[in-house]
Amino acid sequence: MVKPSSLITILLAGAVLAGVGHLPRARLAAAGAQSAADVPSRELLDRYCVTCHNERLQTAGLMLDRVDLAQVGVNAEVLEKVVHKLRSGQMPPEGRPRPDEAVVDAFATSLETALDRAAADRPNPGRVASRRLNRLEYVNAIEDLLGLEVNGEELLPSDMAGFGFDNNADVLSITPALMARYITAATKISRAAIGSPDNRPVMQVYQVGFERRDVRAGEEMPFATHGGLAVRHHFPLDGNYIFAIRLKRNDTIETIDGIAENEHQIEVRLDHALVKRFTIGGKFPGPDPGQLIAVPEDDAAGQRLHEYRMTADHELEIHLGVKAGTRLVSVAFTDSAPSPHSSGGLPGIDKLFVSGPFDGTVPADTPSRGRIFTCRPSSASAQDEEHCAREIITALARRAFRRPVTVDDVEPLLGIYREGRRDRDFEAGIERALEALLSMPTFLMRVERQPVDTRPGAVYRISDLELASRLSFFLWKSIPDDELLGIAERGALSAPATLALQVRRMLADRRSTRFMDDFVGQWLQMRNIFSQDPDGALFAGFNDTLRSAMVRETELFFRSQVQEDRPIRELLRADYTFLNEQLARHYDIDDLYGSHFRRVTWTDDRRHGLLGHASLLTVTSYANRTSVVLRGKWVLENLLGAPPPPPPPNVPPLAENDRRQPTSLRERMEQHRASPVCASCHARMDPLGFALEHFDAIGRWRETDGGAEIDATITWKGETVDSPRAFREALLASGDEFIRTVTEKLMTYALGRGVDYYDAPTVRRIVRDLARDEYRWSSLVLGIVASDAFQMRRAPDDDAAQVAAQP
Repeated sequence: MVKPSSLITILLAGAVLAGVGHLPRARLAAAGAQSAADVPSRELLDRYCVTCHNERLQTAGLMLDRVDLAQVGVNAEVLEKVVHKLRSGQMPPEGRPRPDEAVVDAFATSLETALDRAAADRPNPGRVASRRLNRLEYVNAIEDLLGLEVNGEELLPSDMAGFGFDNNADVLSITPALMARYITAATKISRAAIGSPDNRPVMQVYQVGFERRDVRAGEEMPFATHGGLAVRHHFPLDGNYIFAIRLKRNDTIETIDGIAENEHQIEVRLDHALVKRFTIGGKFPGPDPGQLIAVPEDDAAGQRLHEYRMTADHELEIHLGVKAGTRLVSVAFTDSAPSPHSSGGLPGIDKLFVSGPFDGTVPADTPSRGRIFTCRPSSASAQDEEHCAREIITALARRAFRRPVTVDDVEPLLGIYREGRRDRDFEAGIERALEALLSMPTFLMRVERQPVDTRPGAVYRISDLELASRLSFFLWKSIPDDELLGIAERGALSAPATLALQVRRMLADRRSTRFMDDFVGQWLQMRNIFSQDPDGALFAGFNDTLRSAMVRETELFFRSQVQEDRPIRELLRADYTFLNEQLARHYDIDDLYGSHFRRVTWTDDRRHGLLGHASLLTVTSYANRTSVVLRGKWVLENLLGAPPPPPPPNVPPLAENDRRQPTSLRERMEQHRASPVCASCHARMDPLGFALEHFDAIGRWRETDGGAEIDATITWKGETVDSPRAFREALLASGDEFIRTVTEKLMTYALGRGVDYYDAPTVRRIVRDLARDEYRWSSLVLGIVASDAFQMRRAPDDDAAQVAAQP
């Protein structure tokens, strides 16, 4: 038997062989030749560029005086950089002679036309390396395959990111240690899905962060409650379970907050049904000695109160018989008998412990068992049992492997089934086979096979089954469903009309929200908000509840844009958002109540589009102040596709505001970038950040900064920008930079690799096609899916394959 570590080594070697290589130089040279009439003029390069980018100076490693514009195919990598720098206005640099915009546009257009023609003659779709499923894909695949919700953070480590996304193939390698984690996860998942009697009692702890205690804690919480938490907990067996609640303690003397003089009720619910109501507090009316450090030994009443406040939540425990399955458990304080807040503050739920199963029995039916046991043996004979086992294993393997299965796929799993059957019974055999299936590289890895006899460097179309996997992992972050897989098995998926119908079907499916939330969270770096820790002294209103609301606003907004097939430019222009009461108060809106998020139309244009979202304004700030550098860099990188170079070493910190004589951030930044070394990049970044200065470090609107009046007026590309609306329109007026950047980001996400110079013609074609359909999201997704980069692959060259094959 091959050891897992050896098998993974073989797979990784194959991935290296599959991912290396470039088109042969002779072929490139043939592709690059052009007629004299089609050759772009060198006038602009010779007049404005070669002064620095020549053979002698080689600034930035470029020698544009040596580039032959008659051979654009050969020089495509360099010339695509030239086009990008010219289109984004980065070159020529500030302070150097610059051509008119019309001259730049004419030259860039002629160069793009020549590059596109060369790319059409010799298409290069690139090559995506073999990779494992990332954590989110694994969790979704388990849910779609088995109908079982699992906690990926408990089972697997987080994934690294490449080119801004954690589904990048180059960072999704697998090691023996990580393979061991997958095998352990397979054991836990197979037992949970089957309802195995091997499930032993365990304790699961759920903890509440620094959320507000006086409001309903979320949409899954019962109405008329405040504080607490709701969790989806998997009960593996029918049996008895223990639920224990612990309350928040005072940081000073480790006693429970807010229970001395007022009575409170705590509800425990299972799938929204009330199972227990506890009463706590109110046993010691009178002043709450919440601020006492010690209790006098001769004060008997004080001693009893102190002891009660130390141990009162020990009674918050319930033993309950629960049917197997994933169920919603909620714990919260009720609003039914409101009482005045005590001097010790409101009590709060700190932890929920769920322990079990005790005296567990195998369940008769659960969603996961329904997915797995598609048949039952007609008798207890070994023949009937194995016939049913073969049917079950074949059905599971087809979905898990994302292709029709063969005898060679099924027989090893049947052998493992037989071992489990001998040890206990039919279900034990299926459990053992499922555990093995979930540990197999065929399930864990996404490997695209190269057709036999493919010439080195040749471009070939991937199979319909591989296309189905690319499509499902793009739009659903998971495995194909039966409909998609069936169409691919018949070889009909690659037909343009059929493919377009499937894309639209998948976008309309609820599973598409997985990609929407995942993409927007990584593209806009919104995930970073969970590592932000705004200064509590300056921003006392910031807490985990508000943090989650900020993220939810952006997710719901982005979903609405894609699901309603809105023009992409509306990301910056839309006059609506999604708010609940807490976020509305954060935005100074008073007439909105409750924890439910709803669509709200803005009454002014300060917060239109993404640039008014507190989530993005918070992740581009420091803990104690805004940062025009972070915000400017964020705009350049994520909205305009023109990230600045890394900062030089030993940059001095920004001077803090002197409260005795307040200075604005603009004044302090002007002092900071007095150095010519800093000024070259800050001249591009800082104005973009200053345009957002009316929003503080947690996204609230303000008119002053530390007592100094804010001046958010900037000059951008020769135009004065003096309001949030003017800033949005200035960004959208920068040619197609915003649309191109969104296209590149989504293409990077869809392909699982970085967008390279040879993808630029494809990006330009998609952007042109978008213009004919008002830049709508469905056209962007369809354009990416229909592209050669998504449907084709390039074989490695001879020399690259030989290098990769060396030990």
